[in-house]
This record gives sequence, C-alpha cells and structure tokens, in this order.
Amino acid sequence: MSEEKQLEGKVTVVTGGGRGIGAAIALACAKEGARLALVARTTEQLDEVAKLVDEAGADVTVLTTDVTDRLQTEAMAQAVRDYFGRIDILFNNAGGGMEKNLVAESDPDLWVQDVTLNLTSAYLVTHALLPLMIESGGGKIINTGSGMGHSSGAKSSAYHVGKAGMWMFTRCLADEVWEHGITVNELIPGPVATHLTEDR
Repeated sequence: MSEEKQLEGKVTVVTGGGRGIGAAIALACAKEGARLALVARTTEQLDEVAKLVDEAGADVTVLTTDVTDRLQTEAMAQAVRDYFGRIDILFNNAGGGMEKNLVAESDPDLWVQDVTLNLTSAYLVTHALLPLMIESGGGKIINTGSGMGHSSGAKSSAYHVGKAGMWMFTRCLADEVWEHGITVNELIPGPVATHLTEDR
C-alpha cells in the first residue's frame, strides 16, 4: 500500500515558479501530490520546471505573468479558476533585488521596481485569487519573506523595505481571512544559493 501524499489533489499556485526557491517549492509540492499552477514572467523557465513537475506525476499548467501588472495578474487568476475551478494553497514567492546601492546613489526607478516586485506583487496576486480561495472553503497563503525584512542595513534598502512590507502584509491579511478558514504565514528560508545571491 502506497504512502498517502500530504498534498494529494491540492491546487497550488506558485509565483516566481520558474527558478530558484519557487521551482524547488513547486517540485516538492508535486512530489506530495499537489496540482500546480506555475507563474512567472519567463515562459522558457516555467516550461523547464513544468517538465520536472510532470515527470513527478503532477497535473501542471504554466501561466506566464508579470505579477507586478494588475491586468496580467487578474487574467492569471481567471486562468486558475478556468483550469482548476479552485485553489487551496498560494505561495507568493516572486521577488528579487535589483537596486543594491546606498539610497543617495540609488536609481529611483529601480528602487520602486524592487519594492513593487517584493511587496505589491503579493498584494495583487492575493487580491486576485482570494475570492476563489474563499469559494473553495479556505486554504493556505504562504509569503516568502526574508530576514532582511526584519532588520535594517546599509545598501539594498529597497529589498529591506519590500520584505518588511511583506511581513506586515502577512500579519494584516492573517487578521482578515482567518474566519474564512484561511491561514497566512511568512516563510523565511535564510541564505539560499540561487541566481539572486551569486554576487553576495
């Protein structure tokens, strides 16, 4: 008799699912029986991860989306509804750090893009998918945070600020949705060897 998989049939959406932590999350969920929607901007990367998920025996769909764009995010949420009809788990994992300079030497456009990617994207994705999760009878939202969001430091202020906002967004959202059977938690993986940390 085969061992029961912990996420058997659970519809799971992973943003930033084309590489790094997001890809690892997706594959781990697939091995536990989840059905996956992989979300990121780069189709080629998503397709590579989707192949691994498929080889693990999981149902998977690829949704190329810029999660900092409201209209694209809303279209992604509709695609999840159309394909799966429900959602059980949301990993708000998309993020990154482009502006690493001191504030006085930073590029304002890059700084705003950083905060948008690390914070606003999680809001947009959650806002778009939350109605479906409520209709589905509850679920779990997991936001990928960072220790840098809980401490200050010189340089990379945009990343610090974006992840600090993610931490507070997690707490506020948890206070709002518990009555719908939805839990909201922040995942702080610690230092991870990915493309984002190659120069650190």
